[in-house]
Amino acid sequence: MKSKSFEKTIKIWIAVGMISITALTVFGVTFFFYFTHDLPSIEALKNYKPSTVTKIFSEEGEVIGEYCYEKREVISLDRVPSFLIQAFVAGEDARFFHHRGVDYLAVLRALYRNIFSGEIVQGGSTITQQVVKSLLLSPEKSYTRKIREAILAYKIEKYLTKEEILFLYLNQIYLGHGAYGIAMAAENYFGKTLEELNIGEAALLAGLPQAPSKYSPHQNPQQAKKRQIYILNRMVEEGFISSVESNKAIQFPYSIRSKVKPFVEKAPHFVEHIRRYLEEKYGRDTLYKNGLQVFTTVDLNYQKTAQEALESGLKEIEKRQKYSPANMPLNLDGALICLDIETSYVKALVGGRDYRKSQFNRAIHARRQTGSAFKPIIYASALDKGYTPASIIVDSPIVFEWGDQKWKPKNYEGRFSGPTTLRNALTHSINVVTVKIAQDIGVNYIRDYAKKLGISSSLYQELSMALGSSSISLFELTKAYAVFANQGRSFKPIFIKKILDRDGNLLEENLPPFYFEEFPSEEQVITPQTAFLITYLMEGVVQHGTGWRARALGRPVAAKTGTTDQFMDAWFIGYTPEVITGVWVGFDDERSLGENETGSRAASPIWVAYMSKILKDKPKKDFSLPEGVEFMKIDPKTGLIGEGRESILECFIEGTGPSQKALSPLKTTTDFFKFDFNFSTKTK
Repeated sequence: MKSKSFEKTIKIWIAVGMISITALTVFGVTFFFYFTHDLPSIEALKNYKPSTVTKIFSEEGEVIGEYCYEKREVISLDRVPSFLIQAFVAGEDARFFHHRGVDYLAVLRALYRNIFSGEIVQGGSTITQQVVKSLLLSPEKSYTRKIREAILAYKIEKYLTKEEILFLYLNQIYLGHGAYGIAMAAENYFGKTLEELNIGEAALLAGLPQAPSKYSPHQNPQQAKKRQIYILNRMVEEGFISSVESNKAIQFPYSIRSKVKPFVEKAPHFVEHIRRYLEEKYGRDTLYKNGLQVFTTVDLNYQKTAQEALESGLKEIEKRQKYSPANMPLNLDGALICLDIETSYVKALVGGRDYRKSQFNRAIHARRQTGSAFKPIIYASALDKGYTPASIIVDSPIVFEWGDQKWKPKNYEGRFSGPTTLRNALTHSINVVTVKIAQDIGVNYIRDYAKKLGISSSLYQELSMALGSSSISLFELTKAYAVFANQGRSFKPIFIKKILDRDGNLLEENLPPFYFEEFPSEEQVITPQTAFLITYLMEGVVQHGTGWRARALGRPVAAKTGTTDQFMDAWFIGYTPEVITGVWVGFDDERSLGENETGSRAASPIWVAYMSKILKDKPKKDFSLPEGVEFMKIDPKTGLIGEGRESILECFIEGTGPSQKALSPLKTTTDFFKFDFNFSTKTK
């Protein structure tokens, strides 16, 4: 009986055992399947390419702008000092090099220390688990996620080396104030590279992962110091450093960098223009995630000088117009752009006096009436239509009628000077003569001519175009003048020298025109002779006309002023053989600058202040003289060959100079006039 009872018991236990094993197996398989069936792949970790910072560099190589979703710079492990790695290991995962992804002893130790300290000073997650949480799983807090995290940590330890895991961890971890990864944290907090860090600074960084806000040296310097000491003590406990090194690091003072970005005010409108371009061409994700390196043309010395000159000039206007805090318009503003003639580089761009108050780029996006600043385009058009600098046009009243409306152009001073040369008309910005020239050569011809020079804005299809009634940006008008300075060749301003991707591959490169001697990148849009003639005429504007303030440079300068009705806009655009600079001054809401605030008075002092400084130590150069031009002495009153003391040296395209000598005394001038004295015309 006992034998049968024993056998029965054995069978029962065997059955129970088999059922239990089967149940455990089923449970295990179910458990495993439940937690692993939709785990993310870890293969992507081999090709780790996180979101990194796109950096904008000045011509000198200084960072002037950054764009990112996560502020990070990916660095290789061989750049990381050993004590920095040891600091993170000591603080976050002392048994990192020994466990297989999950450290059960560390969990118990962390629980013990946190209970006795009264706060969380140590976490139980390994570095591998933190990599999983950051790169593969959501940050939700649940037992299910912790189990999945442990499984993935185990798999990662089999798939990657410890060094590869550290590489991921140190580049991915968030360390506060927008800094992801240790390289960006070193720059953010200390303004240093990783190689420049000391042990104390390394310990401070290693104390941040636990709670970046709580241990931030910006927000809680005492807590940050306390955490730093804890990390240093842990490094001693783990044998990474000696007690002497720890004490020295604790006592050594560290300097925390200001949270204010040092480059924000250096060239803000320029950088914003670059950002818009990058986003439009390469896409928002590429700009903010792919860590482009953008090397630009802006010269920070030029840029700073431009910002200072504009601000000083605007303050002078406010002082002159006696604006008080009570009545001073808040939006008196201006813009400046400077281009290098030889390289086509944009050397400086100021889109407004205070980027913090207004991000609107008045140099590129504002379109304002140009006044007389448009006249050089009219006169260049006339030169290509058979006029010469010595052509005589009568400055006399003219009336245009259409229906019951009339338009009677007036000169700035309200006087008429009678027969005058084309040179004199441009030098003294005579409106009536300019309108007569425009009527003669046609507004369609002028429109097409302006387009050749790079003007893309719509122009009024009427004669008022000649007096600058069309609205054009400072950028457009300055680069149109640049064609004259560039000997008639097209001028395409370069903002960006080159763009590299995160791996250093070249995405885009813009070389100066002189790199393409065999296959020129510039089109000859007007002849070199016409370009020189208009330059020579605008030198006269500086020497004898409204651009007289530019004589202060003491070197060859060609320039033109511009003033619109009621002194709403003031312009000054001028160039030397090296650089061209355009200045605009006005109110955003298009009100008057004040009585007599002309281009000469309001804008040219800014131009002179800027150009004087940037050209101070540069040798003087003359404008290049092309073949096919000749100089003749002429009578400035008749435009004929002159021999008297009042004769001036005039420039002509070969074969177009006058063949007659000036009559003495002058018997008649009718043969020299392009228009009669009194002129009335009907238009549709």
